[in-house]
Amino acid sequence: MVNALDTPLNDPAASEEIKRADRARKIKLPVPTEAQEQAWLFEWAGYAQREYPELKWLFHIPNGSYRPKATAARLRLEGVKPGVPDLFLPVPMGRYNGLFLEMKRKNGGKISGEQNAWLFALDKNGYCVRVCKGWQEATGVIVRYLEGAEP
Repeated sequence: MVNALDTPLNDPAASEEIKRADRARKIKLPVPTEAQEQAWLFEWAGYAQREYPELKWLFHIPNGSYRPKATAARLRLEGVKPGVPDLFLPVPMGRYNGLFLEMKRKNGGKISGEQNAWLFALDKNGYCVRVCKGWQEATGVIVRYLEGAEP
């Protein structure tokens, strides 16, 4: 491999080799899935319960995962509704009745029309609703909510 210190400044061939080596070093890591982000958030919540005991009430609403058609039909009959946010913290804080979070991947992930309708309705009914891209953003929202600040 050619080192930049070993190449003459005006050698185009050496310069191209350095550029190729730089491109090869820039390996793109896969973007974590929404499920991975949520798992990491719940791992954080387990540790953070010492400081924020209310986190024991945080739970996942499993509406959006893939299911066989028969299972999906049965769950619809049982009341599963599309668009419901992923997470709920049923702890009233300030002017809010509780906190709903819709989790998305850090890169990508869009809000559907059904999700938008739920977020709007929950907001109008006194809940704090937020869309978080990644578990780190979600931890910030949760901490601000629990500390009484505007998330």
